[in-house]
Amino acid sequence: VQLQASGGGLVQAGGSLNLSCAASGRTFSTYTMGWFRQAPGKEREFVAAISWSSGSTYYADSMKGRFSISRDNAKKTMYLQMTSLKPEDTAVYYCAAVPFPYSNSDYYTRPRTYNYWGQGTLVTVSS
Repeated sequence: VQLQASGGGLVQAGGSLNLSCAASGRTFSTYTMGWFRQAPGKEREFVAAISWSSGSTYYADSMKGRFSISRDNAKKTMYLQMTSLKPEDTAVYYCAAVPFPYSNSDYYTRPRTYNYWGQGTLVTVSS
């Protein structure tokens, strides 16, 4: 699976931005997908994840209520809708994929769980 994130840009605080992650490969629909972000000088941070069927979604506490993850398996694309953006949301956002499910959802919050990564898209939120 190859992943390509897009949709980043510059937005004012309180604004919204929609990210996309396009995947190649025949088995996208069976993968659990996730979004992570990394700010300068900081470790990569979990944002959200979604199961292959979209039946389960997971969010970092600081993103709940502001971010929404979704996917369209027919289009092989995952999305991250971000609202009420804050300057501290500024980071490079990465999409990732793992080919099998875990019974413990905590695994989806860990970068090392994921086998495939996109190149990242920069989101800058100005104050």
